[in-house]
Amino acid sequence: MNRLFVTADLHGSLGTWMTVQALMKPHDQLVVAGDLFDTRYGSYSSPDFQPEAIRRDAKALKDRLHYVYGNCDVEGFFPGKNFTLDFEFEGHGIFVHHGHKAVTIPDTCRLVIQGHTHLPVLEETDNRIFLNPGSMIRPRNQFPTYALVTPDQVELKALKTGETLASLPL
Repeated sequence: MNRLFVTADLHGSLGTWMTVQALMKPHDQLVVAGDLFDTRYGSYSSPDFQPEAIRRDAKALKDRLHYVYGNCDVEGFFPGKNFTLDFEFEGHGIFVHHGHKAVTIPDTCRLVIQGHTHLPVLEETDNRIFLNPGSMIRPRNQFPTYALVTPDQVELKALKTGETLASLPL
């Protein structure tokens, strides 16, 4: 089954990046709603801050990576991306942005994914699903989360237990 593994706000944490890779299945696509590298304000004194290693691995994902810049990412560190992205997944329009800038969401997008707040959200409004996967490394509610999207549903998951915290049909 095709899935999107959705995360945001990893802020250059190699340990968290390795957790993402361990949780992903071989054919999963990865969606990162910004602040993957944090090359603007990164914790350069921390041994866990390894944006170069993450960049190397991210490049290897090629067309399985859907990534947008966040407010802490420097565009030149991982050129060729943008602050917004829309694509189709299993017949569903997906729009991705970090959430720190005003954006125009295309009418064709059913699922809107953003990061920035480090707080998980999954809600449906006006026939659109809005998802913030929260943060696996620096959650503002002390509860690390991520999300999975299948052709039929969107799930918000607890990192520590794998429990589904919320889900909506796609």
